[in-house]
Amino acid sequence: MSSSTKSTQPSLFEPQDGGAVLERESDQPRIARVLVEETALELDYIIPEELAHRVHLGSRVHVPLQGRRAIAVVVQLLNDSPHAGRLRPIADTIGTKAMFPENLLKLAKWLSAYYLCPLRQVLRTMLPEAVRSRPESFLSDSHISLVKMPDTDELEKLRKAAPIQVRILETIQANGGESTLSMLRKELPRATQVIHVLVKKGLVTRSEVRVERDPFQEEEFMPSAPLTLTEEQSAVYARVLQALERPADSPPMLVFGVTGSGKTEIYLQAIGRVLEKNKTALVLVPEISLTPQTIERFKSRFSERKQRIAVLHSHLSEGERHDEWFKIHEERADIVIGARSAIFAPLENVGLIIVDEEHEPSYKQDENPRYHARDLAVVRAKMEGCPVILGSATPSLESFENAKSGKYELLRMNKRTDGKSLPLIRIVDMRLEKRRTKDGFSILSEKLRLAVQARLERGEQSILFLNRRGFNTALSCMKCGVTCVCPDCSVAMTFHKSDTKLICHVCGMRKLPPRKCESCGDPSLSFAGFGTERAEETIRKVFPQARLARVDTDTMQRKNQLRDTLRLFRSQKLDILIGTQMIAKGLDFPNVTLVGVLNADLALNLPDYRAAERTFQLLTQVAGRAGRGERQGEVFIQTYTPHSPAIQFSRHTDFDGFAEQELEQRQQWHYPPYLHTVLIGSRGKEAAHAEFSLQTLASRLQKEAPPDLIMGEPCPSPLAKAHGQFRFQLLLRAEKIRPLVMHLQKVLAGMTFPEGVIVTWDVDAMSLM
Repeated sequence: MSSSTKSTQPSLFEPQDGGAVLERESDQPRIARVLVEETALELDYIIPEELAHRVHLGSRVHVPLQGRRAIAVVVQLLNDSPHAGRLRPIADTIGTKAMFPENLLKLAKWLSAYYLCPLRQVLRTMLPEAVRSRPESFLSDSHISLVKMPDTDELEKLRKAAPIQVRILETIQANGGESTLSMLRKELPRATQVIHVLVKKGLVTRSEVRVERDPFQEEEFMPSAPLTLTEEQSAVYARVLQALERPADSPPMLVFGVTGSGKTEIYLQAIGRVLEKNKTALVLVPEISLTPQTIERFKSRFSERKQRIAVLHSHLSEGERHDEWFKIHEERADIVIGARSAIFAPLENVGLIIVDEEHEPSYKQDENPRYHARDLAVVRAKMEGCPVILGSATPSLESFENAKSGKYELLRMNKRTDGKSLPLIRIVDMRLEKRRTKDGFSILSEKLRLAVQARLERGEQSILFLNRRGFNTALSCMKCGVTCVCPDCSVAMTFHKSDTKLICHVCGMRKLPPRKCESCGDPSLSFAGFGTERAEETIRKVFPQARLARVDTDTMQRKNQLRDTLRLFRSQKLDILIGTQMIAKGLDFPNVTLVGVLNADLALNLPDYRAAERTFQLLTQVAGRAGRGERQGEVFIQTYTPHSPAIQFSRHTDFDGFAEQELEQRQQWHYPPYLHTVLIGSRGKEAAHAEFSLQTLASRLQKEAPPDLIMGEPCPSPLAKAHGQFRFQLLLRAEKIRPLVMHLQKVLAGMTFPEGVIVTWDVDAMSLM
């Protein structure tokens, strides 16, 4: 095994097998090779002359298959086929334009090869369900135009005979002679019948128009102008402009700027330049919670183009997602903002791709295809011939090492735009706090309590962060010590007081808390631990005068509830915001001067080599929410492990110090970014079958394995049981990912597994859980 110190993460541009680059074999191809969506078969069909102008690479088409119509995607255009004499013609196209632009089809093939996922499944992931199943399900409305108003005498006669007709005519006239049927029906329920009569009289005309389901239709955005850049911002922006002029000569840019250094302003001004060149831009954000504020900033800055900004994320309704996707597809959008899956937006003429908070693990898809949107952004930018910006205050160690090695270009901003210093961070040793309390338990330390009180008295705002939901995190027997565990998952069930239920946060099972121990029958049961629900109850008791809200997945169920809550907080109608990682990053609230981290040890104690990195990133990000206005910020980190390097380096906002010691350990123990990983998992209702399957796979992988392969032992997963299935895993590591993936593919192709056993693989795994 080589101990090379160069970074291998991610090896995104190695040659791929399978022909990722698709080319026309002539200007007028006669045959289309299609991938049938329901069967994954690749078949050849003749392109009928009448459809020649509509069949393109990436088109979805109807094809005859075994006496019925099937939906397929054109993946190659040919002049000839070995079956030329027996080919049937394509029946029809779905739409007139390819649903997968050529570069997206190239990206799909790259993704399929790199992450070892069937192309059929990749293409299915790329299209939202609403587009895939209902491609033409647009809403429509009737557009009503006034042709003429009756003269005065006729109008008076009509007013006596049919007053509703006059009322509708006058309403249309007041709207400038134009209206829609839906608007008229809001005022007059019988408008449909009346309009029918007015059309017959020749007084109005009626035509059908498409109605866009705009998720921000009722929002008002105040226009904003570009801000004056600081010296650091100007230097970074100048380099971005150079990359826009010469994208072929520019590696991916890692904009490493402390919280509040003005990364978003650089994004906005860079996109402004892209739009001037009549090109489009794609912006990825990691969390739904960041999307409302990002959209507000972009629609305010580009107010004259706000109708040409499209949004793609999971909190949209199916109809909204359908219409936003078609807005992009029909080239009516210049800017696309969205979460992970927005990397597949069918944008063309892309001039810039931005990945904000590039370090975030939520960019990694946790089910097939297990892609990483940040890495796909780098690949897509290469295919589109445009620059890509990766931005973060706490870069991933993979991206940082890529910058150090020269694969990426590092652009740093070390100062906040307002010239203010970063917040003062204080560590609170909860071991000492525990001794001061009567029951040895405290959610809010005395130091943090006094700090919150001081903010309330001064009219300033506070954020309290706890990355765990629920009221209590465990229910245990005081006699035998057994904890109430989900019967289908190997995790303790969390008590939610609002529901009076124990809930499993893995599978969602709910049940009433038992009155006695289910193991020994003793009634002495004790609740332990705390989540955001209990933290909220405690803080309401301690600060009864405070206006507060809780932000987690339990409370943010209603559509737009998160957006509305954050808006209330921004307008200073709330004093305290309690929440999980939904509020930990990217948000900008100038009146927040205090951040409290109620338990900094949660992520640190996970059995994952990335635990320290994630803890450092989370603490630094949440601390960065404080002091972004005129007043100095202050942060209290409550912890039982105050001497942990991740906590100490975050206290001083010392990314370089943390990265140096963490990278040294990663290199010593052969972990990313110095090696690639593939995490193989097996699961099934029978533990023996799942374990044996993985052991058999491991033994076969050892034969003819790549020389740089490091293979661990098959073992139970940290989450040993979930959804009623026992889980085992095997970690593979290698310097070069392609030979490893090809070897794995070959071994899997020659294996069958017992019924009920599911084997998965995750290339460049981000979690070992």
